[in-house]
Amino acid sequence: QVQLVESGGGLVQPGGSLRLSCELSGFTNDYYGVGWFVQRPGKERKAVACINKSDGRTYYDQFAKGRFTISRDNAKSTVYLQMNTVKPDDAGTYYCAAGSDGLAERFLCTDTRIYDAWGQGTQVAVSS
Repeated sequence: QVQLVESGGGLVQPGGSLRLSCELSGFTNDYYGVGWFVQRPGKERKAVACINKSDGRTYYDQFAKGRFTISRDNAKSTVYLQMNTVKPDDAGTYYCAAGSDGLAERFLCTDTRIYDAWGQGTQVAVSS
């Protein structure tokens, strides 16, 4: 059974840092890409960043570029989202999702329909 489990969310002060983790299990196909999404109250789920499995290529939405870093530890089947210089607008529920390898480019990464499995989400709150 395919499963993604996010962790690492919590309360962070503006300007602070947080690292989210997404642990994947149950995939029969070893080659898959992973995306992180954020959903704010009353808003649609929005892509944050994506990473390929085969070549490690990454894609970042404009709001995350330069502040967030997506990475993966294939030995641990875990994908991370390092969030630095956090802003109040970064608050929301963060989800990871898995799909076919090669999705780390703008039109694939941002399309929620291409993903095969989603985690339950982890909350990030930003407040001083």
